[in-house]
Amino acid sequence: MIEVYTDGASSGDPGISGAGIYIRAAGGTLEYSFPLPEMSNHEAEFQAILKALEICAEQFPGEILSFRSDSKLAVDTIEKDFTKNERFQNVLILIQDAAGDFPHFFIKWIPEKQNAHADKLARMAIQKQKDGGGKS
Repeated sequence: MIEVYTDGASSGDPGISGAGIYIRAAGGTLEYSFPLPEMSNHEAEFQAILKALEICAEQFPGEILSFRSDSKLAVDTIEKDFTKNERFQNVLILIQDAAGDFPHFFIKWIPEKQNAHADKLARMAIQKQKDGGGKS
């Protein structure tokens, strides 16, 4: 089973954003820090999950995925497979499609303190953009 921790962050709401992804697999770890365009914090959370699914499709096809996020909104939306919010509908469809490529996809809410590593990676992506090194 692949454990995936995701976090999205924004500097402002909306503002410059970033996605952080921390993966535990086969006794090792992988870290990703992706600059995102200006968006809300919630949108960044969904984008982090989508990017993590894309990475897993390349690195771990056919594996069982266990995702963890500190975004109650994102986790609840994905678990219910439904949102009324038009800003999240398209990304929810993309997440559902990407998750469907795996035999099992689980997502669980965790407290922020248990997601510190992914949070740090998301904030690094924002800082990189502010420093002029990672504009999307």
